[in-house]
Amino acid sequence: MQMKLAKKLKPEEKLLLDAAELAMRKAYNPYSKFSVGSSVLTKDGTIFTGANVENASYGNTICAERAAIFNANAAGHRDIVALATIAGGTKPNTGMPSFSCGACRQAEFEVSQLSGVDIRIITSNTDRSKVSIMKISELLPFGFGPKDLHVDLNKFKR
Repeated sequence: MQMKLAKKLKPEEKLLLDAAELAMRKAYNPYSKFSVGSSVLTKDGTIFTGANVENASYGNTICAERAAIFNANAAGHRDIVALATIAGGTKPNTGMPSFSCGACRQAEFEVSQLSGVDIRIITSNTDRSKVSIMKISELLPFGFGPKDLHVDLNKFKR
């Protein structure tokens, strides 16, 4: 894992965090008061976003990372190469970046296998003083996915 300052990010990484931050502002989080925004980048350069959407039945909450992945899929894109997330509560998050929950890591791993790319995961605190960049294989070592079940992913690629 690398930690970077926002000023040292590649233009593509900054653009993804900008999109994630805009999505974060659209979070629906009446229970946790914790806003999360995420964006994904496809092989052709298209960016899709998502925000966390909470629900009184907590298990029905959708995380920003999965929302972004699902938005890309709904638009016919399953070729994700990078995902960015920015998160914070009612006070600006100046500490460590918030990393994806287990369900999101599993979704990221699955889309990584579908894309055929060890996707980059970019996470940032809200003031961007700490940005982490790693591969999904680092975030979810020993991940279990469709290839472990001998699923032919070629018929699902678009």
